[in-house]
Amino acid sequence: MAAVQWHSRGRRYEAELQRCRLEATPVDFGDYHPLKPITVTDTKSRRGARKGSTSSSSSSSSSAAPDPLSSMLDGTDPLSMFAAASAGETPGLPHSASAGDLGRKRREREEEAVGSDFEPWSAKRGEILARFTTTEKLSINLFMGSDKGKAPSPGSSAVSEKVRTRLEELDDLEEGSQRELLNLSQQDYANRIEELNQSLKEAWASDQKVKALKIVIQCSKLLSDTSVIQFYPSKFVLITDILDTFGRLVYERIWTMCSDPRPLPESFSADDVNDTAKETCLNWFFKIASIRELIPRLYVEAAILKCNRFLNKSGIQETLPRLTAMIRGIGDPLVAAYARAYLCRVGMEVAPHLKDSLNRNFFDLLGTFRQIQGDSVQNQLVLQRVEIPEYLTLYSPAINWILQCIAYRAPEPLLTEMMERCKKLGNNALLLNSVMWAFRAEFVAARATDFITMIKDCDEAGFPKHLLFGSLGRSLACADPPEAERLPILNEAWKVITKVRSPQDYINCAEIWVEFTCRHFTKREVNTVLADIIKHMTPDRAFEDAYPQLQSVIRKILTYFHDFSVLFSMERFLPFLDMFQKDSVRVEVCRSIMEVFIKHQLEPTRDPVILNAMLHICKTMHDSVNALTLEDEKRSLALLINGFIRMVSFGRDFEQQLSFCVEARATFCNLEPVLVQLIHTVNQLAMETRRVMRGSHSRKTAAFVRACAAYSFITIPSLSSIFCRLSLYLLSGQVALANQCLSQADAFLKAAVSLLPEVPRSISVEGKLRPSEGFLLDFISNFLSTLLVVPDHPEHGVLYLVRGLLNMVQDYTWEDNGDAKLRVYINALPLLAAMSQEAYLYCIPRVDSNETLYGGDPKFLSEINKLCETLIGQVLDHLKALGRDESVRRQAALAFSLFGCLLAHGDLRNNKLNQLAVNLWNLSHKHGHCDTRASVRTLEFMKHQAQQPDMAHLSDTVQRLALQSRT
Repeated sequence: MAAVQWHSRGRRYEAELQRCRLEATPVDFGDYHPLKPITVTDTKSRRGARKGSTSSSSSSSSSAAPDPLSSMLDGTDPLSMFAAASAGETPGLPHSASAGDLGRKRREREEEAVGSDFEPWSAKRGEILARFTTTEKLSINLFMGSDKGKAPSPGSSAVSEKVRTRLEELDDLEEGSQRELLNLSQQDYANRIEELNQSLKEAWASDQKVKALKIVIQCSKLLSDTSVIQFYPSKFVLITDILDTFGRLVYERIWTMCSDPRPLPESFSADDVNDTAKETCLNWFFKIASIRELIPRLYVEAAILKCNRFLNKSGIQETLPRLTAMIRGIGDPLVAAYARAYLCRVGMEVAPHLKDSLNRNFFDLLGTFRQIQGDSVQNQLVLQRVEIPEYLTLYSPAINWILQCIAYRAPEPLLTEMMERCKKLGNNALLLNSVMWAFRAEFVAARATDFITMIKDCDEAGFPKHLLFGSLGRSLACADPPEAERLPILNEAWKVITKVRSPQDYINCAEIWVEFTCRHFTKREVNTVLADIIKHMTPDRAFEDAYPQLQSVIRKILTYFHDFSVLFSMERFLPFLDMFQKDSVRVEVCRSIMEVFIKHQLEPTRDPVILNAMLHICKTMHDSVNALTLEDEKRSLALLINGFIRMVSFGRDFEQQLSFCVEARATFCNLEPVLVQLIHTVNQLAMETRRVMRGSHSRKTAAFVRACAAYSFITIPSLSSIFCRLSLYLLSGQVALANQCLSQADAFLKAAVSLLPEVPRSISVEGKLRPSEGFLLDFISNFLSTLLVVPDHPEHGVLYLVRGLLNMVQDYTWEDNGDAKLRVYINALPLLAAMSQEAYLYCIPRVDSNETLYGGDPKFLSEINKLCETLIGQVLDHLKALGRDESVRRQAALAFSLFGCLLAHGDLRNNKLNQLAVNLWNLSHKHGHCDTRASVRTLEFMKHQAQQPDMAHLSDTVQRLALQSRT
């Protein structure tokens, strides 16, 4: 292709804009409105029409159109089915439903029978295991499995023989087919119990039912052992897990026998159960009745209590009183208390309406309290070196559970009755504590003053009063006492709490009452409470053992105090934070404060109290960053600090705002996203100054925006991300240009150009290496669009920034098999064409661009044309090289791109330029690799443009362009 002379097409931007606008079309809103329903006519034949019938036509509005989601359900809505199920209906079940699915759905319904407002045992399990621990060595009797426990062979068909064999196996268990493991730690003990639980499931799955029963009996026997009495509540939790598993397996086994061939309805009666299932059920009860020892017999029968439903309607109602009476035969009051708790637990699951048995259990429990003072218990406590207060706390989970079952949905007068019983027992502290735990918080709060009077009368030696006030505080945190009583309640409680000597006991109770204080009082009372906590927890660095409680105090304060000017005006708040000496905990606390600040601080602030405190908190988070900190952690901390920076505003005091940013840059130098945010903040500050001055700076504001530019220019090089630096150099240069800081804008843009050679060929994006060419092309395109309004420097010659950029592009090491460099050259042509216009497409107020500086000078236009010709020559040479390398697809794409640029910005009235355009079109279509749709649209555009008076020459050009299909 011959050398070509470039001539830019003259542009009249305003006229082009008018031609591109859509034509206004009058609309008669009486006939049409975009929100008016559309009438849809359905002429399809209806599903299920009789053979030979004609198609039915129906016309309906869009509001009556069929719902495609509903049509997929064939009339059955799953949400409606669940609603019907919760109302007691039994929707049809598919025949393919498995017994496991039936059992799961059944259990879900049974849990709902009690109600979601009833706290389940599973919610208490973890707390009990964590609270009742021991360092003493434990022992356990493990069942030794044998082949005797396997199911009899098919040849043994006589029922009597089966019964005799299994009774012998039970006798074998009683005779000691077990071994004792000694010196187990608490964790080892829990692991052994879990192994037994797995053995139970495996034995059941392999049809070794008697072996499974032996495991359950052996585990139940462990509940009579109180040799390590502090661990007994946790042991109870672990063992009853096995009992629950056994009870569920037996029930589901019998249920499955009843569900063949059709599923048993949920509300079944004993009449619906077949004889085989009844016989199996009776067999289980007979086996359990043959257990000689009381405690395993009691627990195992309680575990399968629900199976009484298969035998007769009143089975559960008759069995519960009998089991309740059996517990009276247990001599140890602690063992008896937990046996009653388990019976109440099972009773609430299978028959929550039978409250009489629950009440009888509770009254029996009250009767055993006198045994605590007996010689048997006292001797045991002396032997194990356990004090009475510690021993009494062991009863708490059992009594709390029994009272929770009794108090569930009970009327308010029942609480009054319970309070009277406590008084008759001499204000038994253990019982009083459980009453406050079990009954609804509203009931307790309404009688808070009465409870305080009763607590005062309790014996301090038996059960510590601070635990009683802790239980009362939990209720008052959930419900409000009468307003007139709130301050006296707090004063009376704190008199007791502040006298607690043990720091751990003190903080456990104080942490509960902090919520009551924050909920009902002002910062003065909260500050007093914080001062008291600091006083108790500072000696001997007691706070180091109470970080969870201290964190809870902070969370509760932040829940109720969202005004940070009030929060930080508390004299003791920051000293309270100083108690968090452990780095990880301190950072976590600071993070929680920042999250609340960002969520609730809706208006920007300049309050010095808030700013100083928040800077201290953010600095704490920042200083925790080191070489081992994960990137996600850095990003998370930076987001929180950026949230604070965005909420700082000094109004019209721009110099103070800049001073804050200078201080913040020094404080948060290790977090790159924070530095980026500070640069954006300063740039925004410069633009806000421009807005206030309406673009006309005074000497003072001109100096200020130059200071802002200097801030950004100094800060940007400290960033590690090269594309971040490039974009900020460009953005800061645009801001400087908008504020008439020409030398600063030049410095930013030159720094960006000089940084281009350092751009790596690949960058990490979300942990993966990606080619950088795409990012670089985007940046250069943005940079070129800015250069249109940047005036040339008088000392650096014409188009020095454009030439500098193109030289850097020329020297940059691009991908070998890519055309990125040539695409930059093609993208530069529209810029140069725009620079040759008499009036530029856009400009910056009060900044003289090259259109004003050169005023259409022929030498300036000649320089532009020469540069364009050089760029086009580079592209043409590359196209020839692609032809030699047979890279025809890349050649076609690049040729079509250059053709589009010539069409849009070149003056095709010039014959050489016109011929070049035609040659490029033919080259792009030569091998059939050009996008046909794009080609067709381009021709249509040229025909449309040819209708304009100054573009008539395109008609001839269109005639010379032909579409070629692929060969």
